[in-house]
Amino acid sequence: MRSAVIGFVLGVGFLQTLAVLPAVWLLCGLLALGPVLLAISRKIPGPYFRSAACVLAGALFGFAWAGLFAQYYLRNELPPAWEGRDITVIGTVDSLPSYSESGVRFTFAVEKVLDQDGGAPSGEPPPVPRRLALGWYQAENGEQPRVGAGARWQLTVRLKRPHGNANPHGFDYEAWLLERNLRATGYVRSNQQNRQLQAFVFSPGNLVEVLRSRLRDRILQALPEHRYAGVLVALAVGDQRAIEQSDWEVFNRTGISHLVAISGLHITMIAGMFAAITAALWRRSFFTAAALPLLLPAQKAAALGGALAALCYVALAGFGIPAQRTLYMLLVVALALWSGRIASVSHVLCAALAAVLLADPWALLWPGFWLSFCAVGVILYTSVGRSLAAPAENQSWLTRWRKNLKAAGSTQYAVTIGLLPLTALLFGRVSLIGPLANALAIPLIGLAVTPLTLIAGLLPVPLSTWLWRGAHVLVEQLALFLNWLSLLPFAVWQAPLPQAWTFALALLATLWLLAPRGWPLRWLALAGWLPLLLDHGSRPAPGEMWVTALDVGQGMAVLVETAEHRLLYDSGPYYSPASDAGSRIIVPYLRARGIAALDALIVSHADNDHSGGALSVMASIKVAKVYSSLAPDHAIARAAAVHQRCHSGQAWQWGSVKFEMLYPDIGQYPASATPATVAKTKANTVSCTLKISHGQHTVLLPGDIEAAQEKQLLASHAGQLKSTVLLAPHHGSGTSSTAAFLAAVDPQIVLFQVGYRNRFRHPKQQILERYQALGSTNLRNDTGGAILLKFGDAVSVDTYRNRHRRYWYGR
Repeated sequence: MRSAVIGFVLGVGFLQTLAVLPAVWLLCGLLALGPVLLAISRKIPGPYFRSAACVLAGALFGFAWAGLFAQYYLRNELPPAWEGRDITVIGTVDSLPSYSESGVRFTFAVEKVLDQDGGAPSGEPPPVPRRLALGWYQAENGEQPRVGAGARWQLTVRLKRPHGNANPHGFDYEAWLLERNLRATGYVRSNQQNRQLQAFVFSPGNLVEVLRSRLRDRILQALPEHRYAGVLVALAVGDQRAIEQSDWEVFNRTGISHLVAISGLHITMIAGMFAAITAALWRRSFFTAAALPLLLPAQKAAALGGALAALCYVALAGFGIPAQRTLYMLLVVALALWSGRIASVSHVLCAALAAVLLADPWALLWPGFWLSFCAVGVILYTSVGRSLAAPAENQSWLTRWRKNLKAAGSTQYAVTIGLLPLTALLFGRVSLIGPLANALAIPLIGLAVTPLTLIAGLLPVPLSTWLWRGAHVLVEQLALFLNWLSLLPFAVWQAPLPQAWTFALALLATLWLLAPRGWPLRWLALAGWLPLLLDHGSRPAPGEMWVTALDVGQGMAVLVETAEHRLLYDSGPYYSPASDAGSRIIVPYLRARGIAALDALIVSHADNDHSGGALSVMASIKVAKVYSSLAPDHAIARAAAVHQRCHSGQAWQWGSVKFEMLYPDIGQYPASATPATVAKTKANTVSCTLKISHGQHTVLLPGDIEAAQEKQLLASHAGQLKSTVLLAPHHGSGTSSTAAFLAAVDPQIVLFQVGYRNRFRHPKQQILERYQALGSTNLRNDTGGAILLKFGDAVSVDTYRNRHRRYWYGR
């Protein structure tokens, strides 16, 4: 069975790397072939050949199963012709609504599609997917829309197909939507026909969502203006969106972010607690004369009680995917105990692994899957079969406590060391103070804060308020300690994501280090970590230059790299108070590449789509110098270690690469930077325009200059503008890219940093035709994802979506 499960995992994993799904008929054939081969394998002589056949059978079945799963989910799609059109739908809110300053987000289960006027269906209705991810933004008068979980609404919506930013080492939003069967996203249009039809539509799922919503509201009402109320909400209902970004950074640096949610650890602890209580009460027949252990053994009753508690807690999490994984594992353990077939823990682990991937073949795309199962695997590897001293009789409580503490410490050590290579591979950094922080946080949150939070949800006011405030005090005190820990200079080891061979070597070294006592030369295993520890990440070779136009949506962010230096041109847009392109895209990319510092940051001008992520970048990455057209009292200028206004005539050289600022002229800045003079100066008119020369190749980065500024450049730098690569001015708007300017630049490659179906409709069609007439190669972030250029003797060009093709992209 274990060999077949291993093959099943390999088959599912291989399917998720394909660019195109196999035909349904082929997948059905492979699905039938797998069990047949498994049955035949039992008659194959020799254990190794038999195991190999089982692995092959499992791989065929897993490949076909995941493929058919994907075909089923992907068949329910919004046709491109219906993107951006108003559609009236009737359905129910089937998730916990998430409120913010700008509006509310929720998932919507479509029941009926109406025509645009809201009447009965006429002709062929639009093929709208069954589940939508919607946003409903504040009205112009500031009125906040209110939607309740389980309510039936008639809404006029404007939809688009699933699309997310596509960058190396970035979050795959499109895979996340596919896993949750959300096959279109969009927003609610302002329409008088938007109305609630029914306050609550009964279904088990809607009932769970209503209970979650009410519990969340009760906690927030009981803890107004309390900083860590969002942590209690996350522990109670799994909604983490009320936790501040600064707190997340502290939790990540101290390695306890897995505790600030309904995680597998919490579900296991709650299940174990209820199992222990059930067993104790069952053995005593609930203090009656019922003799319950004679009817059902206490162990089976405990397993049932623990499984039911886990099911209820996972329901509170909204049956989130990570919580489901833990539930499946616990159910497999409970079923094994009930059936009396616990042959070995490895069999139980493999059965849980199969159950998770049968229910969710995309689970292995996420870090939580690997961390969960590998943590259990490390514990089994370091405990099963190891000799333990027999417990002495009549030991004092102090001796038992010391032994339990030692066992817990040994387990924490094994898990920390065992997951180090995997953590480096998944996140590029390891919390060195994580074991210390977890030693305090695990018992405090798992045994005190979480039970108090859940018990309070069952009690009336004011008892519930008192318990929630007590739990908040505990979290508050823990946060003080964690903040102090996170500020320590050695708190986090930052490293680039390892290469395959360095990861494999570190993994083998870890297994060697954690081998049983007596294993020869265990200390030599430390040498296997050296390539991982000394890896400085990929970087251009001497004489090379790399340019990466990151996919930040409707905005600009271009990373320029030489062998020894890094420059970031613009920092993308500001999305919301909780995120921007700097924190969500740029910083994770830089960290994954092992880039801990920037030699220069250029913020071309003050518009949000160019400067929105700068503060996040500067807070996370050391920036030596900032060039910008911003006023000296701007927040970005004040936060910079060194700030200088960009102007023509500035130049510097890094190795063989020359950087020249062509625009604006210093005289174009107002003499006095008062609010009135700054307001009169349009940001686009002073966009920093940078020319980068590498041998015979040139890159021109003009920001958001428009026709008037292009004319000035032609007048002041005639004959100096010809470039190999041009970043399309102002995202390809109709007010830029004049014919005279393009004739002077004559680019071979043009980069369009635009968002998918952006509201400005950049690039404009007439501008695209103008570039096509030049014969240039036009690359767009919205269709290709991040654009990757390497300059040597020649220029190589690639896009992330082309390099990392997956079947769920661009269907």
